Amino acid sequence: MVGRYALRSVRVAVSPLERFAEFLRSRGKRLTSQRRLIVEQVFSHHDHFDAEELLEHLQELIARRRVSRPTVYRTLAELDEAGLLKKMPLGGRNVYEHDYGYPQHDHLYCQSCNRLIEFHSEAIARLCARVAQEYDFEIVSHRLFVTGRCAECRRQGLLPSSDPSEQRRC
Repeated sequence: MVGRYALRSVRVAVSPLERFAEFLRSRGKRLTSQRRLIVEQVFSHHDHFDAEELLEHLQELIARRRVSRPTVYRTLAELDEAGLLKKMPLGGRNVYEHDYGYPQHDHLYCQSCNRLIEFHSEAIARLCARVAQEYDFEIVSHRLFVTGRCAECRRQGLLPSSDPSEQRRC
């Protein structure tokens, strides 16, 4: 996104793969080739995704390397626990997004097509800080979802749907 609400870059000391390997070692687990493959795919680009979308991206690799569906789900849970991904219940499904090495940000969420638009606002961050100070509250992080309909769905006359199977994707 370009403009005053664009997300800033964040520098990290180690790659997501190295950080995940450290997390696994701390739990007495190994970074298997299957886990490595999943992490590489997840962090090869930034997108919000659910487990089924990740499985679709991995179809060819799953066939060749025999990565199982349960391994994908377990690895996503481990990536969330390790602080590399955030899981968000959204539109009747669990959606994941990068957390490690990704700046604090908020979302506009289209209820018609499930589109997520990321943005950062210093004004929102300052408001959160003022409210936290008023209530003597220590902020660890925040997440704001503004729900509505995107321009494309409004142009097409699509209404918000409460049934996720009826929602399309932009």
